Amino acid sequence: MTGSKIEINSGKYFAYCGIGGILACGTTHFGMTPIDMVKCRMQIDSTVYRNLTDGLHRIWKQNGIQGVYRGGLPTLLGYSMQGMGKYGFYEFFKYEYSQAMPTANKTALFLAASATAEFFADIMLCPMEAFKVRLQTSGTPFCSGFADGISRIYRSEGLHGFYKGIVPLWMRQIPYTMVKFASFENIVAGIYHSVLRRPKSEFTKGQQLGVTCTAGYLAGILCAIVSHPADTIVSKLNSSAQGTSAVQIVRELGMRGLWVGLLPRIFMIGTLTCSQWTIYDSFKVKIGLPTTGGN
Repeated sequence: MTGSKIEINSGKYFAYCGIGGILACGTTHFGMTPIDMVKCRMQIDSTVYRNLTDGLHRIWKQNGIQGVYRGGLPTLLGYSMQGMGKYGFYEFFKYEYSQAMPTANKTALFLAASATAEFFADIMLCPMEAFKVRLQTSGTPFCSGFADGISRIYRSEGLHGFYKGIVPLWMRQIPYTMVKFASFENIVAGIYHSVLRRPKSEFTKGQQLGVTCTAGYLAGILCAIVSHPADTIVSKLNSSAQGTSAVQIVRELGMRGLWVGLLPRIFMIGTLTCSQWTIYDSFKVKIGLPTTGGN
Protein backbone atom coordinates (compact mmCIF):
# COMPACT_ATOMS: atom_id res chain seq x y z
CA MET A 1 0.00 0.00 0.00
CA THR A 2 1.37 3.41 -0.96
CA GLY A 3 1.11 6.63 1.00
CA SER A 4 -1.80 7.64 -1.23
CA LYS A 5 -3.70 4.49 -0.22
CA ILE A 6 -3.53 3.14 -3.76
CA GLU A 7 -2.72 -0.54 -3.67
CA ILE A 8 -0.20 -1.60 -6.30
CA ASN A 9 -1.80 -3.75 -9.04
CA SER A 10 -5.32 -2.99 -7.87
CA GLY A 11 -8.09 -1.76 -10.17
CA LYS A 12 -7.59 1.74 -8.78
CA TYR A 13 -3.86 1.54 -9.51
CA PHE A 14 -4.46 0.59 -13.15
CA ALA A 15 -7.04 3.38 -13.51
CA TYR A 16 -4.56 5.96 -12.19
CA CYS A 17 -1.92 4.60 -14.57
CA GLY A 18 -4.40 5.21 -17.38
CA ILE A 19 -4.89 8.80 -16.21
CA GLY A 20 -1.12 9.22 -16.15
CA GLY A 21 -1.05 7.94 -19.72
CA ILE A 22 -3.62 10.53 -20.81
CA LEU A 23 -1.50 13.31 -19.32
CA ALA A 24 1.71 11.91 -20.76
CA CYS A 25 0.59 11.22 -24.33
CA GLY A 26 -2.14 13.76 -25.07
CA THR A 27 -0.17 16.83 -24.01
CA THR A 28 3.16 15.80 -25.52
CA HIS A 29 1.80 14.79 -28.91
CA PHE A 30 -0.19 18.03 -29.05
CA GLY A 31 2.96 20.00 -28.29
CA MET A 32 4.82 18.26 -31.11
CA THR A 33 2.05 18.88 -33.69
CA PRO A 34 4.15 21.34 -35.78
CA ILE A 35 7.02 18.87 -36.17
CA ASP A 36 4.60 16.02 -36.85
CA MET A 37 2.92 18.00 -39.63
CA VAL A 38 6.21 18.76 -41.40
CA LYS A 39 7.19 15.10 -41.05
CA CYS A 40 3.87 13.90 -42.51
CA ARG A 41 4.08 16.29 -45.46
CA MET A 42 7.65 15.24 -46.21
CA GLN A 43 6.54 11.60 -46.16
CA ILE A 44 3.81 12.35 -48.71
CA ASP A 45 6.08 14.49 -50.91
CA SER A 46 9.81 14.41 -50.14
CA THR A 47 10.40 17.58 -52.22
CA VAL A 48 7.88 19.80 -50.42
CA TYR A 49 10.43 21.14 -47.87
CA ARG A 50 14.24 21.14 -47.75
CA ASN A 51 14.28 20.15 -44.08
CA LEU A 52 12.39 20.50 -40.80
CA THR A 53 13.38 24.13 -40.25
CA ASP A 54 12.40 25.12 -43.78
CA GLY A 55 9.02 23.43 -43.37
CA LEU A 56 8.23 25.13 -40.07
CA HIS A 57 9.33 28.53 -41.40
CA ARG A 58 7.22 28.29 -44.54
CA ILE A 59 4.10 27.07 -42.74
CA TRP A 60 4.42 29.81 -40.12
CA LYS A 61 4.93 32.46 -42.81
CA GLN A 62 1.84 31.32 -44.71
CA ASN A 63 -0.61 30.51 -41.90
CA GLY A 64 0.88 31.51 -38.55
CA ILE A 65 0.12 29.63 -35.33
CA GLN A 66 -3.06 28.15 -36.79
CA GLY A 67 -1.05 26.65 -39.62
CA VAL A 68 1.63 24.97 -37.54
CA TYR A 69 -0.97 23.51 -35.18
CA ARG A 70 -3.28 22.20 -37.89
CA GLY A 71 -4.55 18.82 -36.71
CA GLY A 72 -3.89 19.69 -33.07
CA LEU A 73 -7.37 18.81 -31.75
CA PRO A 74 -7.58 15.28 -33.20
CA THR A 75 -3.99 14.80 -32.09
CA LEU A 76 -4.86 15.77 -28.51
CA LEU A 77 -7.99 13.61 -28.40
CA GLY A 78 -6.55 10.61 -30.21
CA TYR A 79 -3.31 10.36 -28.30
CA SER A 80 -5.03 11.00 -24.96
CA MET A 81 -7.17 7.92 -25.60
CA GLN A 82 -4.18 5.98 -26.84
CA GLY A 83 -2.13 7.00 -23.80
CA MET A 84 -4.85 5.78 -21.46
CA GLY A 85 -4.78 2.39 -23.14
CA LYS A 86 -1.02 2.23 -23.62
CA TYR A 87 -0.03 2.84 -20.00
CA GLY A 88 -3.09 1.53 -18.19
CA PHE A 89 -3.25 -1.73 -20.12
CA TYR A 90 0.54 -2.14 -20.00
CA GLU A 91 0.55 -2.11 -16.21
CA PHE A 92 -2.48 -4.42 -16.17
CA PHE A 93 -1.09 -6.99 -18.61
CA LYS A 94 2.39 -6.85 -17.08
CA TYR A 95 0.87 -7.89 -13.78
CA GLU A 96 -1.47 -10.50 -15.28
CA TYR A 97 1.26 -12.11 -17.39
CA SER A 98 3.68 -12.16 -14.46
CA GLN A 99 1.06 -13.96 -12.38
CA ALA A 100 0.35 -16.46 -15.16
CA MET A 101 4.06 -17.01 -15.94
CA PRO A 102 5.99 -16.31 -12.72
CA THR A 103 9.26 -17.80 -14.03
CA ALA A 104 9.19 -16.01 -17.40
CA ASN A 105 12.01 -13.71 -18.48
CA LYS A 106 11.27 -10.11 -17.46
CA THR A 107 12.00 -8.65 -20.88
CA ALA A 108 9.64 -11.19 -22.45
CA LEU A 109 6.93 -10.04 -20.04
CA PHE A 110 7.59 -6.37 -20.90
CA LEU A 111 7.37 -7.17 -24.63
CA ALA A 112 4.18 -9.24 -24.33
CA ALA A 113 2.41 -6.76 -22.05
CA SER A 114 3.29 -3.73 -24.19
CA ALA A 115 2.27 -5.46 -27.44
CA THR A 116 -1.12 -6.43 -26.01
CA ALA A 117 -1.70 -2.97 -24.57
CA GLU A 118 -0.84 -1.25 -27.83
CA PHE A 119 -3.16 -3.50 -29.84
CA PHE A 120 -6.14 -2.11 -27.92
CA ALA A 121 -4.74 1.42 -27.61
CA ASP A 122 -4.46 1.74 -31.41
CA ILE A 123 -8.13 0.87 -31.89
CA MET A 124 -8.82 3.92 -29.71
CA LEU A 125 -6.33 6.09 -31.64
CA CYS A 126 -6.99 5.14 -35.27
CA PRO A 127 -10.03 7.37 -36.09
CA MET A 128 -8.34 10.54 -34.86
CA GLU A 129 -5.05 9.58 -36.54
CA ALA A 130 -6.84 9.25 -39.89
CA PHE A 131 -8.53 12.63 -39.41
CA LYS A 132 -5.29 14.29 -38.30
CA VAL A 133 -3.28 13.12 -41.32
CA ARG A 134 -5.95 14.36 -43.73
CA LEU A 135 -5.98 17.76 -42.08
CA GLN A 136 -2.21 18.05 -42.17
CA THR A 137 -1.55 16.80 -45.70
CA SER A 138 -4.51 18.20 -47.65
CA GLY A 139 -3.44 20.81 -50.19
CA THR A 140 -6.68 22.73 -49.66
CA PRO A 141 -8.61 23.02 -46.37
CA PHE A 142 -10.09 19.57 -45.77
CA CYS A 143 -13.01 20.78 -43.66
CA SER A 144 -14.46 23.79 -41.88
CA GLY A 145 -14.17 22.31 -38.40
CA PHE A 146 -13.88 19.18 -36.27
CA ALA A 147 -17.47 17.96 -36.67
CA ASP A 148 -17.45 18.73 -40.40
CA GLY A 149 -14.24 16.73 -40.88
CA ILE A 150 -15.60 13.68 -39.06
CA SER A 151 -18.81 13.90 -41.08
CA ARG A 152 -16.94 14.19 -44.40
CA ILE A 153 -14.89 11.06 -43.76
CA TYR A 154 -17.93 9.07 -42.65
CA ARG A 155 -20.08 10.20 -45.60
CA SER A 156 -17.43 9.35 -48.19
CA GLU A 157 -16.01 6.11 -46.73
CA GLY A 158 -18.03 5.05 -43.72
CA LEU A 159 -16.23 3.46 -40.77
CA HIS A 160 -13.61 2.13 -43.18
CA GLY A 161 -12.37 5.68 -43.63
CA PHE A 162 -11.45 5.84 -39.95
CA TYR A 163 -9.93 2.36 -39.74
CA LYS A 164 -8.36 1.74 -43.15
CA GLY A 165 -4.98 2.49 -41.61
CA ILE A 166 -5.37 0.20 -38.58
CA VAL A 167 -3.08 -2.59 -39.83
CA PRO A 168 -0.21 -0.22 -40.77
CA LEU A 169 -0.87 1.58 -37.48
CA TRP A 170 -0.43 -1.70 -35.60
CA MET A 171 2.70 -2.34 -37.69
CA ARG A 172 4.05 1.04 -36.60
CA GLN A 173 2.85 1.27 -33.02
CA ILE A 174 3.18 -2.28 -31.68
CA PRO A 175 6.92 -2.62 -32.43
CA TYR A 176 7.34 1.00 -31.29
CA THR A 177 5.64 0.35 -27.97
CA MET A 178 7.41 -2.95 -27.41
CA VAL A 179 10.74 -1.15 -27.83
CA LYS A 180 9.52 1.83 -25.80
CA PHE A 181 8.56 -0.16 -22.72
CA ALA A 182 11.04 -3.05 -22.82
CA SER A 183 14.06 -0.85 -23.60
CA PHE A 184 12.99 1.76 -21.04
CA GLU A 185 12.61 -0.80 -18.26
CA ASN A 186 15.99 -2.37 -19.11
CA ILE A 187 17.78 0.97 -19.52
CA VAL A 188 16.48 2.14 -16.14
CA ALA A 189 17.67 -1.09 -14.53
CA GLY A 190 21.01 -0.76 -16.31
CA ILE A 191 21.52 2.83 -15.12
CA TYR A 192 20.98 1.88 -11.50
CA HIS A 193 22.96 -1.37 -11.70
CA SER A 194 25.86 -0.48 -14.00
CA VAL A 195 26.18 3.33 -13.98
CA LEU A 196 25.05 4.53 -10.56
CA ARG A 197 25.75 1.16 -8.88
CA ARG A 198 23.32 1.81 -6.06
CA PRO A 199 19.76 0.60 -5.45
CA LYS A 200 16.94 2.81 -6.68
CA SER A 201 15.68 3.20 -3.11
CA GLU A 202 18.84 5.15 -2.13
CA PHE A 203 18.00 8.01 -4.51
CA THR A 204 15.52 10.85 -4.02
CA LYS A 205 12.36 11.02 -6.12
CA GLY A 206 13.89 13.92 -8.08
CA GLN A 207 16.98 11.87 -8.88
CA GLN A 208 14.81 8.91 -9.89
CA LEU A 209 12.92 11.18 -12.29
CA GLY A 210 16.27 12.20 -13.79
CA VAL A 211 16.93 8.53 -14.53
CA THR A 212 13.43 8.28 -16.01
CA CYS A 213 14.11 11.21 -18.36
CA THR A 214 17.48 9.86 -19.54
CA ALA A 215 16.16 6.35 -20.13
CA GLY A 216 13.10 7.77 -21.88
CA TYR A 217 15.13 9.69 -24.46
CA LEU A 218 17.40 6.74 -25.22
CA ALA A 219 14.38 4.46 -25.60
CA GLY A 220 12.74 7.04 -27.88
CA ILE A 221 15.63 7.00 -30.35
CA LEU A 222 15.29 3.23 -30.68
CA CYS A 223 11.51 3.56 -31.06
CA ALA A 224 11.78 6.04 -33.91
CA ILE A 225 14.15 3.85 -35.93
CA VAL A 226 12.15 0.64 -35.46
CA SER A 227 8.77 2.14 -36.36
CA HIS A 228 9.61 4.70 -39.06
CA PRO A 229 8.86 2.70 -42.24
CA ALA A 230 5.38 1.82 -40.97
CA ASP A 231 4.85 5.47 -39.95
CA THR A 232 5.57 6.53 -43.53
CA ILE A 233 3.05 3.97 -44.84
CA VAL A 234 0.37 5.21 -42.41
CA SER A 235 0.87 8.84 -43.48
CA LYS A 236 0.79 7.94 -47.17
CA LEU A 237 -2.20 5.59 -46.80
CA ASN A 238 -4.37 8.07 -44.93
CA SER A 239 -3.72 10.75 -47.55
CA SER A 240 -4.25 8.47 -50.58
CA ALA A 241 -7.36 7.70 -52.57
CA GLN A 242 -9.75 5.03 -51.37
CA GLY A 243 -8.61 1.56 -52.43
CA THR A 244 -4.89 2.21 -52.16
CA SER A 245 -3.15 -0.60 -50.26
CA ALA A 246 -0.07 -0.65 -48.05
CA VAL A 247 1.64 -3.00 -50.53
CA GLN A 248 1.08 -0.51 -53.37
CA ILE A 249 2.60 2.27 -51.25
CA VAL A 250 5.69 0.20 -50.43
CA ARG A 251 6.20 -0.54 -54.12
CA GLU A 252 5.73 3.12 -55.02
CA LEU A 253 8.10 4.49 -52.39
CA GLY A 254 10.80 1.83 -52.42
CA MET A 255 13.18 1.21 -49.53
CA ARG A 256 14.70 4.69 -49.66
CA GLY A 257 11.32 6.39 -49.68
CA LEU A 258 10.21 4.55 -46.55
CA TRP A 259 12.95 6.31 -44.57
CA VAL A 260 12.19 9.89 -45.64
CA GLY A 261 11.64 12.13 -42.60
CA LEU A 262 13.59 9.91 -40.19
CA LEU A 263 15.71 12.66 -38.61
CA PRO A 264 12.74 14.90 -37.68
CA ARG A 265 11.03 11.80 -36.31
CA ILE A 266 14.05 10.81 -34.19
CA PHE A 267 14.02 14.30 -32.69
CA MET A 268 10.25 14.22 -32.24
CA ILE A 269 10.02 10.69 -30.80
CA GLY A 270 13.11 11.06 -28.59
CA THR A 271 11.67 14.24 -27.09
CA LEU A 272 8.18 12.74 -26.90
CA THR A 273 9.27 9.54 -25.18
CA CYS A 274 11.46 11.37 -22.69
CA SER A 275 8.64 13.80 -21.90
CA GLN A 276 6.00 11.07 -21.67
CA TRP A 277 7.93 8.92 -19.25
CA THR A 278 8.84 11.98 -17.17
CA ILE A 279 5.23 13.21 -17.01
CA TYR A 280 3.93 9.71 -16.31
CA ASP A 281 6.39 9.01 -13.49
CA SER A 282 5.98 12.55 -12.09
CA PHE A 283 2.24 11.93 -11.89
CA LYS A 284 2.83 8.61 -10.15
CA VAL A 285 5.19 10.25 -7.66
CA LYS A 286 2.66 13.04 -7.05
CA ILE A 287 -0.04 10.56 -6.02
CA GLY A 288 2.37 8.50 -3.93
CA LEU A 289 3.28 5.73 -6.33
CA PRO A 290 6.83 4.56 -7.19
CA THR A 291 8.55 5.48 -10.45
CA THR A 292 8.62 2.85 -13.20
CA GLY A 293 11.38 0.24 -13.43
CA GLY A 294 14.62 -0.40 -11.58
CA ASN A 295 13.08 -2.35 -8.70
